[in-house]
Amino acid sequence: MDISVVAVGREDDSPADEPLRVGVLADRLGYREVWAGEGPTWDAFVLAAAIGRSTGQAVLTAGPVPVSVRDPYTLARGAASCAAVVGRPVGVALGTSSKRVVEGVHGRPRVRPAAVLAESAAAVRGLLHGAPGEPVVPGSPFRRRLPPPGGLLTVAAFGDRAIAVAAAHADRMLLDIVSPEQVRELRAKLLSAAERAGRTPPTLAAWLPAAVDPRPESLDQVLRSIAGYLTVPGYSDMFTAAGFGEAVELAATGADRDTLLRALPPAAAATVGLVGDRDAVRARMDAYAEAGLDEIALVPATAADPAGERTLTALRPA
Repeated sequence: MDISVVAVGREDDSPADEPLRVGVLADRLGYREVWAGEGPTWDAFVLAAAIGRSTGQAVLTAGPVPVSVRDPYTLARGAASCAAVVGRPVGVALGTSSKRVVEGVHGRPRVRPAAVLAESAAAVRGLLHGAPGEPVVPGSPFRRRLPPPGGLLTVAAFGDRAIAVAAAHADRMLLDIVSPEQVRELRAKLLSAAERAGRTPPTLAAWLPAAVDPRPESLDQVLRSIAGYLTVPGYSDMFTAAGFGEAVELAATGADRDTLLRALPPAAAATVGLVGDRDAVRARMDAYAEAGLDEIALVPATAADPAGERTLTALRPA
């Protein structure tokens, strides 16, 4: 199984430049790929370029970027521009994001998200492979001057329509905070969708929160990342089945994050994450591999573990 690292700006009191330190550390420890996450603080392509200029070997993937806020050409140009600056392959990940981000942060309407994802993925796939001298987009008088970025096209998916988009267009499908049981179910859906599309199935990756020998602050950070999923269809059923129904019910009433954290026991972190001592985490990684996951993208807890050094060092590639 491949193991990569996610460098993403957390919207909490962690240092704003922490993703840069995570990316640099991951490269130094020998991880093959770093994801530069998009969010309210960091633009994914700028973050990827900054990490790339400070590292020497890891390939980069920018995103997932919400397709409702950037057109396909902007996405492909961002990847090509970043690759030209860092001198290494750069991929792009697409997703639908949430209404809270698309409308609340960007002020753009989030309508027909699955259809927009399909349109964007099809267009970006073609644009990522254009050669210098070709029109920047079909019919344009402007010509490409940069080589293709050389990275993968990733589509973040969970629902059936998004999985169909990934199967039809992506090199890799991305899941976020899932259990091994969900991996098994979603991989089966991906294989069926790829068969219908007449394509070789994309590889399957998942962003998973990780904390080896976590301090209380690290565990709290992981639980905070989980709390936002308690009302999401599919996740709520999983957490209820795992014995965390009280927290799910509180989330449905609109309870605030601190109330939800008090209702979530520490065991919840290990349901959809990699939390515990090194042996326990390694065993959990094996469970994800057996469920059909091709790649784990570690989202290291950084509270009480700057840049996630303890976790990333413990799980570094052999």
